[in-house]
Amino acid sequence: MWFRRDLRTADNPALLAALSDGPTLPLFVLDPALWEPSGLPRRSYLVDSLRALRRDVPVSVLRGDPVRQVVLAAQEVGATSVHVAADYGPYGRRRDEAVEEALRDAGIELVRTGSPYAVAPDRVVNGSDQPYKVFTPFSKAWAAHGWRDPAGALPGDARWRHLKDTVDLPDVDLPDGIDLPEAGESAATDAWHEFLDKLADYDDARDKPGVAGTSRMSHHLKYGEIHPRTILADLAGRQGKGAATYRNEIAWREFYADVLFQRPDSARDYLRTEFATMQYDDPGPDLDAWKDGRTGFPIVDAGMRQLRSIGWMHNRVRMITASFLVKDLHVEWQHGARHFLQWLVDGDLASNNHGWQWTAGSGTDAAPYFRVFNPTSQGRKFDPSAAYVKQWVPELADVDDPHEPSSEDRKKVGYPEPVVDHKAERQEALDRYAAIKG
Repeated sequence: MWFRRDLRTADNPALLAALSDGPTLPLFVLDPALWEPSGLPRRSYLVDSLRALRRDVPVSVLRGDPVRQVVLAAQEVGATSVHVAADYGPYGRRRDEAVEEALRDAGIELVRTGSPYAVAPDRVVNGSDQPYKVFTPFSKAWAAHGWRDPAGALPGDARWRHLKDTVDLPDVDLPDGIDLPEAGESAATDAWHEFLDKLADYDDARDKPGVAGTSRMSHHLKYGEIHPRTILADLAGRQGKGAATYRNEIAWREFYADVLFQRPDSARDYLRTEFATMQYDDPGPDLDAWKDGRTGFPIVDAGMRQLRSIGWMHNRVRMITASFLVKDLHVEWQHGARHFLQWLVDGDLASNNHGWQWTAGSGTDAAPYFRVFNPTSQGRKFDPSAAYVKQWVPELADVDDPHEPSSEDRKKVGYPEPVVDHKAERQEALDRYAAIKG
């Protein structure tokens, strides 16, 4: 069993399929092609998740190219099959095809069972057998398609194989002050059950960054410490807006995975190619100010500081900070997407990069480009008591108006003046958009 984004024992069809074949070697390969580009928070969390998994499963760890390491590991234990959950990402698909070919040459079968999604990419299609390009019809077809019930638990009589030599899981030195969430299947299950008690309030509370209104399950889903099928099974039969809205968020995750599967180039390039011709500014000091949470716009700075502190940012604030970078600073979305992936524990290529394209106007279901978030009014609307701003920009905790501090207060507490005039830059963004629409 070659683990990847499925670091759990419950509801793991690929693991159960491997065990049904006989004594099983649980294997994880630290792949330099994935490890090196990952930010420190993701590396650290992955190691913690693997250590948690090892409490239940004796996972052997190797480092190197999976095309070589998986084949050698299978040969060492005399395996006739290697079981995986299918990977639909651009790199994962190429890697698995190469591994499959190498295994075939060695007389070993690669068996794909399940995926990280309730409905695997390329399964939800319209009446013309074509993929959906916008979310709402996709979500309806996705729900109508349905998904199977969760698989069973790890059998108590599981028999394991072991490699003679494995590598130690590396310790990851995080920057001072960063505090990551607890990793592992048990932590995921506990977090999910705790959130279920607050589900009724989710539709309203999820947009308020100053309250604990979201599930914080994104990192657990990213590493497969819980499967969306398990979540959807718990949501089945629950009525109310909270359950419906949360189910819709799972659908968004699966929609973006499908879009990336259909258009792997959209991980880095514009889904709507006309936006590549828009005028953008070269990255400069303003980009650095954005990364450091020193733009002078409190809700933006709060989000960017939260990201650096805990490897996570509230979803509403992700949209605000992304809009600010693309439409106030006129910097291309790829710069922001890369920064997020460096710091987010839940950094998922499909969700992150297509979320950025949505805000930039170049993605599926893109927000109209003329919808430019006003960071000050967004702060007042969704953080009315300024609890979020005060937490992450503590120098503003005692000023008269944390959402729009006066110049005097800014000087007094050492908080910068705004790096741009939002009203002027909003108009500039609209003018640039008009130029490409002709």
